[in-house]
Amino acid sequence: MHARPPADPAAAAWPQLVVRDLRDRHDGNGGGGAPRPPEQSRARYPDAEGYIVRDGVRVFWERYGEGSPTILLMPTWSVVHSRHWKLQIPYLARHFRVVTFDGRGNGRSDRPPEIAAYSDTEFVEDAIAVLDATGTARAVAAGLSMGGGYAIRLAVEHPDRVLGLVLFGASVPVWDREPDVPPGPGEDFREPQPDDIEWHKYNAHFWRRDWPGFAAFFAGEKIFSEPHSTKAIEDGIGWFLETDAETIIATEYAPFLWPPADAERLSPTEGDAYPFLRQVRVPALVVHGTDDRIVGIRHGRRLAEALGAPLVEIAEGGHNALGRDPVQANLLIRDFVRRLEARS
Repeated sequence: MHARPPADPAAAAWPQLVVRDLRDRHDGNGGGGAPRPPEQSRARYPDAEGYIVRDGVRVFWERYGEGSPTILLMPTWSVVHSRHWKLQIPYLARHFRVVTFDGRGNGRSDRPPEIAAYSDTEFVEDAIAVLDATGTARAVAAGLSMGGGYAIRLAVEHPDRVLGLVLFGASVPVWDREPDVPPGPGEDFREPQPDDIEWHKYNAHFWRRDWPGFAAFFAGEKIFSEPHSTKAIEDGIGWFLETDAETIIATEYAPFLWPPADAERLSPTEGDAYPFLRQVRVPALVVHGTDDRIVGIRHGRRLAEALGAPLVEIAEGGHNALGRDPVQANLLIRDFVRRLEARS
């Protein structure tokens, strides 16, 4: 394994430079009220697009290709929209049928103010409505980070609609829990912090005060920790600025893989994801970077073990292999889907 080159001070300053360039194009501290900026040209445009409406919330979808089976590229945390799959869509659509949708809270989809609107079950039901709207009976579900959690919940709640799971840097709670602590954000998120250093920026008060600053920190230092990530960082910050602090605070309080109170646990400290993971009945693949600064590699290993799934570790990879190792990510998805086809 080769050692990573020393940090480049100019590269470290890049996220803030991107924010300075982008923030004038957005509304004040968040961007949720500003018009969506002009879209960059695409390597491939959708063959069909539309939107579904659930409880008054519009969710926009796109479909690419005519192959089989269908791959459903799930939304992730609403800080970004479906263009986080932009390096996968053109390749996968040459081999399969691909469906994406902007998760509620970003992109062309609506931004409801209610916390309950961002529950994991709402994303799951959005996915089912999109599958129905696109005439898709079953699909392989792929997800990044929180999108992995949405994909897992989809497979549990609707096993007849899911052929398999591909999970990149999945942010699902396999870490140990404190039995007497209720789920949801803790005081470190709810209450003001003494400074704005590092993870103290992961805080509702900081987000309201400096959402672009959080975008620079999270996209520029945590999601894309690898050298030479300038374009990925620029895209990520731009997508962050297409939503706003209040919307993302709502997502933070929304239920995400919270098991029922009577769910069976193997121990009082067992992570909240396990009652769901034990219900997954489809093949899965777990992909995780060994230098993931958001969800450590040990959690990827726990997830793979719980699912009985193969684990691909990307040496010195960060949180988002889709943006930093797209060729490897594309081939992993392709080969996984082809193995599923060979079984059927």
